[in-house]
Amino acid sequence: MSHASPKLHNAMWPGLVGKEPNTENPPISLDRMLELTAGASVNGVKFDGIDCFLFHPHTDPDADEATLKAMADKVAGYGFKIGSLVAPVWPGTVGDSAMGSAESRQKFVLAVEKACKIAKILNKHGVREYGVIRIDSAAGAAGWFDDPVGNTKLIAETWREAGKVAASYGERLAAEGEICWAGMHSWKDMVNLLEETGMPETVGFQADLAHTYLYLMGYNSPESALLQSGYADEEFWPAYKKMTDALRPWTIDFHVAQNDGTVHGTGSHDKTGKHCPADDPNGKLDIVKCAGYWLEGAQERGIQHICWDGCMFPNAMLETQQTWNTILDTMIKVRNAHGWN
Repeated sequence: MSHASPKLHNAMWPGLVGKEPNTENPPISLDRMLELTAGASVNGVKFDGIDCFLFHPHTDPDADEATLKAMADKVAGYGFKIGSLVAPVWPGTVGDSAMGSAESRQKFVLAVEKACKIAKILNKHGVREYGVIRIDSAAGAAGWFDDPVGNTKLIAETWREAGKVAASYGERLAAEGEICWAGMHSWKDMVNLLEETGMPETVGFQADLAHTYLYLMGYNSPESALLQSGYADEEFWPAYKKMTDALRPWTIDFHVAQNDGTVHGTGSHDKTGKHCPADDPNGKLDIVKCAGYWLEGAQERGIQHICWDGCMFPNAMLETQQTWNTILDTMIKVRNAHGWN
């Protein structure tokens, strides 16, 4: 059955994450990512919009209103909406560690405020009608282990301050669960951090199929593993249900993705879940079935769109139009199975 919702978005940051100038895989411009997204079509169905990364070279977080409106006009010119926005919370962008010094944590909150200001301009323009501001802890997992309780409290304190800013703009923050981020490196610690933050109306979870698969395997947190290597299919689904039951109530943003069970890092990006092509023969996930576990009750949690995330693909793969048709086809199958009207 076909459905009108959720809307299908493509992420722009695969053109940036893991990309480095003067290498075989340099950054891909926002204009080119828009072209590739617009070129995808499956039986007349196309992407409805994009999710954006708010940092150079795609978007200047300090851009003036006229510049942002020009970008919005360009996106709208393709018939696209803009959904979720990734706040530049990391050291070297606007922000800094959410469990760092007072100055670092102030930078983190500032990055969220800049993202909210951009969101307000895009909302006023009309190109953005839904979506969240995406964050993480902007600190590597290794340092968290020095003081798990204290560092969790510190990150939660930073997130509460950022949440107050977001709420003042009518925005919500979604923390992307990846094994590389402090306090977010396991499903149990992720739940603990969200509960410690204690702002369920404003600060929630962003679930990515590729990243959350590694939660099951206990990378960076063996004591939290729900599966062991070589598991049987009949072991997988109860484990998947346990994880998603814990995190789904917090989930306000969702990424369709595939994972081959390995960790991966490219460029300046630390080891994390390896995104694979939607039709990768080594993929560990039944994408459509797994998506259903996260999308149960999605409307009630305010989810209006889903987004594809495929970071660290070689540029040659990203710039092949068939790649995006295959991705779009997978997104359509997810919506057909779990969508609504």
